Amino acid sequence: MIIRSYRWNSTSDEERRRLLARAQLDIETLLPAVQRIMETVRTEGDRALRRFTAEFDTVDLNDRPIAVPDSEFDDAELSLSAEIKASLDYAIDNVRRFHETQVEGETEPIEVRPGILVTERATPIDRVGLYVPSGRGSFPSMMYMLAIPAVLAGVPHLAVCTPPRPDGTVDPAVLYAARRCGVGRVYRVGGAQAIAALAYGTESVEPVHKVVGPGSAYVAAAKRVVAEIVDTGLPAGPSESIVLADATADPHRVTLDLMIEAEHGSDSSALCVTESPNLADTVTELLQRYIDSVPEPRRQFLIDVFSGYGGIIVTDSAEEANEVVNRFAPEHLLIHGSDPRIRAQSIVNAGEILLGPHTAFSLANYAAGANAVLPTGGWARSWNPVSVRDFVKRAAIVEITEEGLPEIRDHVIRLADYEGFYTHAAALRERDRS
Repeated sequence: MIIRSYRWNSTSDEERRRLLARAQLDIETLLPAVQRIMETVRTEGDRALRRFTAEFDTVDLNDRPIAVPDSEFDDAELSLSAEIKASLDYAIDNVRRFHETQVEGETEPIEVRPGILVTERATPIDRVGLYVPSGRGSFPSMMYMLAIPAVLAGVPHLAVCTPPRPDGTVDPAVLYAARRCGVGRVYRVGGAQAIAALAYGTESVEPVHKVVGPGSAYVAAAKRVVAEIVDTGLPAGPSESIVLADATADPHRVTLDLMIEAEHGSDSSALCVTESPNLADTVTELLQRYIDSVPEPRRQFLIDVFSGYGGIIVTDSAEEANEVVNRFAPEHLLIHGSDPRIRAQSIVNAGEILLGPHTAFSLANYAAGANAVLPTGGWARSWNPVSVRDFVKRAAIVEITEEGLPEIRDHVIRLADYEGFYTHAAALRERDRS
């Protein structure tokens, strides 16, 4: 088994670009094939969804409606154990508690000058589609991470697309979580064809104005194709993580945490960045041992990741290690070492920053409360985690009173004249003439 290891200062520019690009390289190569899928769905509708589901997921939907009926939600709830429902309820409650703090009230107008009143009004986006992946497992956690902020925002039309299981049903925990969050519109379709359905609409799936949710490289490529006609939200492609560790970190815990995001799939990225060569050597040895104990197919995912977009990066200093993290701008970052809070102050680009040896990625992924749908592909440099704010839009509201008009008029006339906008100025100059 190959565990890639890099000395940052002696790593070639080409290798650095490959590491920093990670699965974005795969997405570029998929675009032509994905464009054909999208165009077929746009022109053929439900027929294309059924055909592609049979072709890509090997699931026959000919005897099932694409929209999941209420009876299937009922069956899903009955099929789950009391224990798993209790754990889902616990996680949903934690996530809701955190996201309730993001709900905006009415903004009071600000009188920037006497008689010049300015404010903002937030209203929910009318129609939003959520994408909940399941190609490599079941992800009810993604359902509630997406649905809770959307429901709290008050989105009137909320639709979910998620791939069906081999028998054509939707994962029961996903349906249970959807109902617990207040979502009843779920479609059994995944992949690029699901993004096409949400963007263009089909006989069964109504088109939306925005699509939010993580997915495979195919899903990420599909979002690029429709980005000009629908808001595709934050870039959320294949999983990626960095464990930033110093010489005092426990290599056993570092290794366990390093494998968490890597098991999502072969196109994931998982790196340990450290200024300690000794820690790097120990983690490499432990990875070899621990990966052998992981059951398939996750074991193969780990092997692929740590010989592909993952591995160990050794730097010459803590400052250089921090710089590598900021250049990478990872989706997930976990800091192990002597004082993670202090070190976190040097990190400015990360979708989430987890602190200390007890804060495993798993805890934040499921139930800590913060949203686990995060920007990938380096977009943590400018994007935020999913929140209630992703599901609202804001309009500026301006009112100039009779008292305020003389205050502002002459300044605007001068500026309009300077920029050459005749009617901008004339509307003010001629305003009181009959």
